Amino acid sequence: MLLLAVDTATPAVTAALHDGTSVVAETTQVDARRHGELLLPLIDTTLREAGLKLDAVTGVVVGVGPGPYTGLRVGLATAETFGFALGVPVHGLCTLDALAYAAAEGRGGLEGPFAVATDARRKEVYWARYDDARTRTTEPAVDRPAEIAERLAGLPVVGAGARLYPEAFPDARGPEHVSAAALASLAAEKLAAGSDFLPPLPLYLRRPDAQVPKNYKVVTPK
Repeated sequence: MLLLAVDTATPAVTAALHDGTSVVAETTQVDARRHGELLLPLIDTTLREAGLKLDAVTGVVVGVGPGPYTGLRVGLATAETFGFALGVPVHGLCTLDALAYAAAEGRGGLEGPFAVATDARRKEVYWARYDDARTRTTEPAVDRPAEIAERLAGLPVVGAGARLYPEAFPDARGPEHVSAAALASLAAEKLAAGSDFLPPLPLYLRRPDAQVPKNYKVVTPK
């Protein structure tokens, strides 16, 4: 097994390789405005660090969000393209789930219950609540921090969304951004257990910022 994992749902553009036992290599760069420029070079760097070629990949894992429209579609389009070109399956995972996994399974192991919150812009957060690293107890949602502060009172909250709004989430924890290593490790566990994945489709939760103007004037000849 060799899984290629990518995620562009947060400002972190991240890629990793997992051989079914452990993470072989990972490359991450945080830049909220250059997902499209950074992802392919990061994948190439990750493969070179592992001493492997792309044709060794047996499956692709991609974070499906929730996340902002422009960044999120970069990772999904890349994953689908690689899956098609290599003839391998593409597995979707919720980006919040990967953050929860990293927080609970990483150094210092956060014990549940806890929540995850990422920056949704517009003074909102994408969030979900967890009992532990692998058990999400609410569907991913997007809300203003003040609207959910009472529901999450007393819980540690992981992610950049928590750091941005300390008045709503006083017990903010790391990591701030998703890691493809965590995404790949969670996927490897799910594959070994025969668990289901999400389809590789974007979890936007709301309309994109850019929209076609209403009642615009037609200037082309009839």
